[in-house]
Amino acid sequence: MGTPDIAAVCLKRLLDDGFDIVGAVTQPDKPKGRGQKLAPPEVKVLAQERGIPVYQPERLKNGELQPVLEELRPELIAVVAYGKILPQYVLDAPKFGCINMHASLLPKYRGAAPVQWAVINGEQYTGVTTMKMDEGLDTGDMLLSERLEIGMYETSAELFERIAVLGAKVLAETIRNIETIIPIPQEHSAHTYAPMIRKEMGRIDWNQPPKTIVKLICGMNSWPLAYTHYKGEQVKILSARLSDEIPGGACGRIVRHDQGKGLLVSCKDGAVYIQEVQFAGKKRMHIDAYLLGHTMDMGAILE
Repeated sequence: MGTPDIAAVCLKRLLDDGFDIVGAVTQPDKPKGRGQKLAPPEVKVLAQERGIPVYQPERLKNGELQPVLEELRPELIAVVAYGKILPQYVLDAPKFGCINMHASLLPKYRGAAPVQWAVINGEQYTGVTTMKMDEGLDTGDMLLSERLEIGMYETSAELFERIAVLGAKVLAETIRNIETIIPIPQEHSAHTYAPMIRKEMGRIDWNQPPKTIVKLICGMNSWPLAYTHYKGEQVKILSARLSDEIPGGACGRIVRHDQGKGLLVSCKDGAVYIQEVQFAGKKRMHIDAYLLGHTMDMGAILE
């Protein structure tokens, strides 16, 4: 049971490792792009390529999946970023339960966006945890975990790719050894929450310290992208770097353009170099390339 890329990577690993996958449950097709044409989830695409039956129930609480479970009689259900809370009849169906691969070191970052929040909050490490699911939100007993170091300028998109590969490996290992792994209860008092990311969360507050701003930019890449405003026009910021300078003055002030480094912008107790940008109606490009054909006023304030 899963929906996006990370779930497809896990499904592929299980198939390549020789597990007998009797079915794939994923979210219904959803409209995407400017044309709003219906597009299948990544898990559906892979499952159909491999000849695996696909099920896309609109909801689970009404027992819609019950006939499928009775027909397939799965011994275990692997769940990766499916996107819905599983009701008790689903949790109880397989002999070995429902095993979830969650993209954090539980109990930290329970919830919808663990990878993004680990980056935004400047964590040095994150990882993956497999757990036996219960009716709570990522509250089940832990089975296996493995951690990853987060690069200083690593984006959520880049981290997702590494998490997917690691998570697939740990999930396969968990299933392979499910009869001998001793579950460990989570320390619920130590949990943190990773809520769903919303577009407005990407607005840069230049009154924050340099590292906070850089980590927000990294965490919002690839969606929804961090942004600011130049002369009232929204500008998306895809990458930035720390600067050793403390230029002072108003936060958000464009100090200067340094070829090869970027656009130096002042903030609380320091400054950052803005590098890759996307102005409205323009392609993503390095600020150096943008300034070859456009001008920006030094001293202007980004808001």
